[in-house]
Amino acid sequence: MNFYFLFAGILAVIVGLVHSFLGERWVFKRMRQGGVVPINGGTVLREPHVRILWASWHVVTVLGWCIACLLIRFATLPDAVIREHFAWFILAIAVAMLVSAAIVFFATKGKHVGWVGLLTVALFTLVGLYR
Repeated sequence: MNFYFLFAGILAVIVGLVHSFLGERWVFKRMRQGGVVPINGGTVLREPHVRILWASWHVVTVLGWCIACLLIRFATLPDAVIREHFAWFILAIAVAMLVSAAIVFFATKGKHVGWVGLLTVALFTLVGLYR
């Protein structure tokens, strides 16, 4: 069992949960007018833009959970199988998480803690690959 991949996968699930829950609570709550999908963007965003922003927000969570599932599955595979068949795929996951962490850090000047979770997933994925 590769506990680095397992931890990275579990952390990716948690990051996704926090992302969607806090997004609903802090970002979309004020935009909602009784329905599930928020529609009120005030004077800045029109309804179609608010709808796609909301959808995109939750798509990010779903894709993060997909990555989490892959990491958890990779945690159960023998190291030889990982090295022979999946190393490039796992490296792509780590790089994507690393770049995502950098984007969040840059965009928020380090004030949004999401970059910490994404960076941690990336680092544990890399350590799991090269241990």
